Amino acid sequence: METKPQGYERGSRRAWIAVFGGLIGAFMAILDIQITNASMKEIQGSLGATLEEGSWIATAYLVAEMIAIPLSGWLSQGLSVRRYLLWTTSAFIFASLLCSISWNLESMIAFRAMQGFFGGALIPLAFRLILEFLPDEKRAVGMALFGITATFAPSIGPTLGGWLTEQFSWHYLFYINVPPGLIVMAMLAYGLEKKPVIWEKLRNVDLSGIITMAIGMGCLEVVLEEGNRKDWFGSDLIQYLSIIAVINIGLFIYIQLKKSEPLVNLRLLGQRDFALSTMAYFLLGMALFGAIYMIPLYLSQIHDYSPLEIGEVIMWMGFPQLLVLPFVPKLMERFDGRYLAAFGFLMFSLSYYMNSHMTADYAGDQMISSQIVRALGQPFILVPIGIIATMHIKPHENASASTVLNVMRNLGGACGIALVSTLTDNLSREHLAHIKETLPAVSPIANDYLMQTANVFIQAGSDPVTAAAQANALLGQTMTQQAYISAYNDVFFIISCLLLIAVAAVLSIRKRSD
Repeated sequence: METKPQGYERGSRRAWIAVFGGLIGAFMAILDIQITNASMKEIQGSLGATLEEGSWIATAYLVAEMIAIPLSGWLSQGLSVRRYLLWTTSAFIFASLLCSISWNLESMIAFRAMQGFFGGALIPLAFRLILEFLPDEKRAVGMALFGITATFAPSIGPTLGGWLTEQFSWHYLFYINVPPGLIVMAMLAYGLEKKPVIWEKLRNVDLSGIITMAIGMGCLEVVLEEGNRKDWFGSDLIQYLSIIAVINIGLFIYIQLKKSEPLVNLRLLGQRDFALSTMAYFLLGMALFGAIYMIPLYLSQIHDYSPLEIGEVIMWMGFPQLLVLPFVPKLMERFDGRYLAAFGFLMFSLSYYMNSHMTADYAGDQMISSQIVRALGQPFILVPIGIIATMHIKPHENASASTVLNVMRNLGGACGIALVSTLTDNLSREHLAHIKETLPAVSPIANDYLMQTANVFIQAGSDPVTAAAQANALLGQTMTQQAYISAYNDVFFIISCLLLIAVAAVLSIRKRSD
């Protein structure tokens, strides 16, 4: 067994400082996924970009992050965790500053891709530091802290981004990374042991795996992010990228299973318990990012909420969990982690179900109760699931396990957003068609509504012809709004049902045999 120099032992002061440094770095990287969303109009206006072009600002970050995560295991083993984290953190800070001085859309996309690539390494390595630097009895505490980064960061991202842009300017969305980034570097430099570069590991590079992974995962992420905006397979671009993604991901899986020292050990997915944990991680990502995407969309589209008002609703998904998280490690000592994770997923499912009965009067105030339920459920998922996912994993498999779990959570998030946006659009069209079909059956009521509305417009100064047109337009707007509300209800219900699969998955994981 490897013996660490004095002061670097598992659970030592230096180990904890390294873990906290890694967690702050992961918090920054996850925060930056969401922080630009509330300020996209201001960024687009400053760079002279359209709404569709501006979507690539977020997509570039996510694509680069998805590519970086699988590389983190190999690079951190070859360069050493300390050197790799210090280099990536400094590059992340530099890329953030470049984003703040972007002069056009192309430069912003390029710098956001850099930011995503270097930030992507911080997330799985924070998870790995918990597994390798904390003793088993403190691992639950580490996972509780990781839970804060994974759920609290995206839930306060829109709020913080909206406030910074409103009080200062959108440039501060990127300046904000500098102070904590420097603190992270200092903590990692102190807490992590200096080790030499293992040149043999770096030279023994799985080049074919890197190329197929980068192309396959990059194309898949673009398909998921841009598919709905471009009408999915009605777009030649999406068709070509889908074919490239399928071919390259297939080749990547084949190469990894054939190699004795793969880039990512996908054989772990052959272990029943790890595969079930991975499924639960995927559904967690889908539900978490699906909610963070769908709720702002609903509030802005149906109730015309401003970014800051949306942030004030979304933050209820974050802050209440801070009250629960400290108690979950203690509960882990008394209860089976599988049951706690199942309870958390049930709470998450319930929160989605609570949002599946919305009406036109259902706005931010009415959403707070479901947000609190969601926030209370998340700690019960994130603390136990990280432990039960890795309890059957050998220590030398930690790097690959961390990579696979974090990729699947991110992929679940991308799939969740794609599913939500596609279902919302398609179901709203179906509901609108149904409303129009049933309109003749209630035509006396509709006619009365049109006459009353037209009279209101006439009293306001419109002539009868204009008033009739305005009344018809208002009726059309009301029908469209109702169709979208029904679509949102359906999507919330569908994801509520999908989360029940996660409940079954975690309950099916075998108990650890001591």
